[in-house]
Amino acid sequence: MNLLITGGAGFIGSHFLKYMIEKYPFYNFVNLDKLTYSGNEKNLIKLDDLKNYSFIQGEITDRKIVSDIIRENEIQVIVNFAAETHVDRSIIKSSPFIQTNIVGTHQLLEVCCKFNGIKFIQISTDEVYGSLSNGMFTEYSSLSPNNPYSSSKAGADLLVKSYYHTFGLDVNITRCTNNYGPNQYPEKLIPLSIKRILEGKKVELYGDGLNVRDWIYVEDHCSAIDKVIHQGVPGEIYNIGANNEKSNMDIVKTILDILEEPIDKIEFIPDRLGHDRRYALDNSKIQNELQWAPSYSFYDSLKKTVMWYANNHNWE
Repeated sequence: MNLLITGGAGFIGSHFLKYMIEKYPFYNFVNLDKLTYSGNEKNLIKLDDLKNYSFIQGEITDRKIVSDIIRENEIQVIVNFAAETHVDRSIIKSSPFIQTNIVGTHQLLEVCCKFNGIKFIQISTDEVYGSLSNGMFTEYSSLSPNNPYSSSKAGADLLVKSYYHTFGLDVNITRCTNNYGPNQYPEKLIPLSIKRILEGKKVELYGDGLNVRDWIYVEDHCSAIDKVIHQGVPGEIYNIGANNEKSNMDIVKTILDILEEPIDKIEFIPDRLGHDRRYALDNSKIQNELQWAPSYSFYDSLKKTVMWYANNHNWE
C-alpha cells in the first residue's frame, strides 16, 4: 500500500508515521508537510534513511505538488493531518485556519477526484460538536463549533462528507479527543504545563480550571486510524476516545505530583473566549464495528510523557 501523509512532521502525524512504518515495513509512505512552527523535522530523524519513506516540504493547497505526489508514487490512501490546531491562535488570527483547514482540505479532495481508487481519511476533532454538560457525543450528534478553529474543522468535515455523497469518493472522518504524548509542541495544556514547571514557572489555568476533556495517548489514536484505513466503511465517521475524562485542574495536579512539585505552582488567569466546558465522545461505534479499543493506562502514559520532556529539554 502507498500512503500520502499530510502534516506528518507534526505531533500526531509523526507518531502515526513511526507507528505505521514499524507495523507495515512493506508499505510506502510520502510525508507532505509545510513545516510551520509546530512541524518539527526532529520528529522525523529516525525515518530519513528508510527506503520506503520520503519527505516533501510543501502545502496541501498546492494542487500541482499533491497531484505529482499521487501520480509519481501511485498513492492509494491519503491521511490528512495537516491543520492549524490551536484554539488560542485561532482567536487571535483565524485566517490561517480557514486557509489550511478548509481551503487545504478542499484542494486535496479536488485532486483525489482526478484519480481513481484513492481512500481519503480526514483527521478531525471532538471540538466540532461543541460543548455539553452531560452525556456523550455520538457520530450522529449535530455539529456546533464554538471557536474559529473548531468551526474550520467542522467546515472541512462537511466538505469531506459532501465529496462522498456527490462524487462517490471513498472517505472516512475520524474525530478524536485530546491527545498527549512525547514531542507535542508546548502550546497545548499538558506539554505547556510540563515545560513551565520544569522552568520553575507557574502553570496558568483558564477560569476555574474545571473544564473537562477526554484524554487519549497518541499511540492509541494511531492504532485507531490504522483500523479505519484498513476496515473503515466508505462515508462513515468514527469517534475515537479513551473514556479518560479529566478536568484541567486534575491534569495539572497529576503532572505536579509526578514531578514532586507543590500545588501552589498553579495560577488562575481570565478564562479564554468561547471556552467550551466539557467534551466527551461515545467510542462504541469504532469499538464494536472495527474492534478497536484504547490500551494505554492514563497515569502510566502521562508519566512517560512527563519524563520524556524532562529528558529532552532541547527538543524544540
